[in-house]
Amino acid sequence: MSTMKWVIDPTHSEVGFSVKHMMFTKVSGTFDQVDATVEAEEGFKNVTIQAQINANSVNTRNEQRDGHLKSVDFFDVEQFPSITFRATANELKSGNISGEFNLHGVTKQLPLKIEFHGEGKDPWGNQKAAFSFEAEINRKDFGLTWNSALETGGVLVGEDVKLRGEIQLVKQ
Repeated sequence: MSTMKWVIDPTHSEVGFSVKHMMFTKVSGTFDQVDATVEAEEGFKNVTIQAQINANSVNTRNEQRDGHLKSVDFFDVEQFPSITFRATANELKSGNISGEFNLHGVTKQLPLKIEFHGEGKDPWGNQKAAFSFEAEINRKDFGLTWNSALETGGVLVGEDVKLRGEIQLVKQ
């Protein structure tokens, strides 16, 4: 079978995260610059995924917080400008896949829960496919250890970070 190449449609895709804040609430954000390619046989079989996130594109709708996330306390975008994910799978449909996730210079296996939403042509004749994903990491596993103690007990930023994405691909 021939391999087809798909690329992310950035205007119809979103990659984001959420983390506990002050032990009882959550803060969420997105990355505004994400590049991804998927190479696969018909029916999304024998799949190779390569994704790259521009860490400097973090957006929590708060400039001061975004600046802190870009600093050496967290992403250190000067030294580690990209967050990457690479995976191969027999099939990319609803289910689970695992790949190499690199954040802050540390690479670990990351399992993703995948949901396939369908495939079809848009009004301009482009073949599209849609997926969503979820995953969870412990930020300390990637060297993101900054925190601040609260006077009431606990810490400002939780360790577990939920990752999520709504991805629309365009067949090339």
